[in-house]
Amino acid sequence: MTAPEGYIDAHCHLAAKEFNQDITEVIERAKQGNVLAIVAVAIRKDDFHRILQLSSQFPDIVFPSIGIHPVQGEPPDGQRSVTLPDFTDVDKAIEENQERLVAIGEVGLDFSPRFAKGDEEKKEQREVLRRQIELAKKYDLPLNVHSRSAGRPTIDFLKEHGAEKVLLHAFDGRPSIALRGVEYGYYFSIPPSIIRSEQQKLVKQLPLDRILLETDSPALGPEKQERNEPKNIHIACDYIAQIKNISTDEVMKTTTENALRLFPKLRSLMHR
Repeated sequence: MTAPEGYIDAHCHLAAKEFNQDITEVIERAKQGNVLAIVAVAIRKDDFHRILQLSSQFPDIVFPSIGIHPVQGEPPDGQRSVTLPDFTDVDKAIEENQERLVAIGEVGLDFSPRFAKGDEEKKEQREVLRRQIELAKKYDLPLNVHSRSAGRPTIDFLKEHGAEKVLLHAFDGRPSIALRGVEYGYYFSIPPSIIRSEQQKLVKQLPLDRILLETDSPALGPEKQERNEPKNIHIACDYIAQIKNISTDEVMKTTTENALRLFPKLRSLMHR
């Protein structure tokens, strides 16, 4: 079955407070920009209700992914490494909403020194991730994965614990590590910040059949200090086409096919 014409934003934070005032306009601009689907991911439990609410409010374009991020608390000063108590009732929420979810996430590891100050923090992060990998296997859902300053440990941990359906978003590790993930069948999503980031080296080496598009809105936009939103996804598509010396249509078509392969529920949900 051929993919529909348009973009899929595989990783976006629509529950972020930056979108509280104009979410309807943001969604409308996304539609006008030929965005077919937005996978809305969670950071903390507080996001779950909002993400599910948005997927009910915009059922033809917003699709929910819930899970616990390795960094919890409010930026800039309240952030900390995830702990096991943060995971309380997450499994219950995923079980209750499994039919609606297109993925589990945002999950992963973050070994940035300001969060993972020692082995204990890293150990708890791994245990929270392990529990979410088990839930993904139990409910046959893909994982939407964060891996800042932990590219190799994240990919190795996912493989070790049997994760098969994986999207590594905004991967900041070395291309050689990413290619190990490609060998395992994992996918990588590229945001609009590609135009100003080291990810250009990664895109050159990743095969197109393992690339998805994302915005990570409201972060990782083309301009560092400006709010990003899903309509900017074409910027990532255009730049990937430039790097790989292929047409933007080929990048759009292939990345959408890849997203529908990784998130198979999207195909039916998009046409309800």
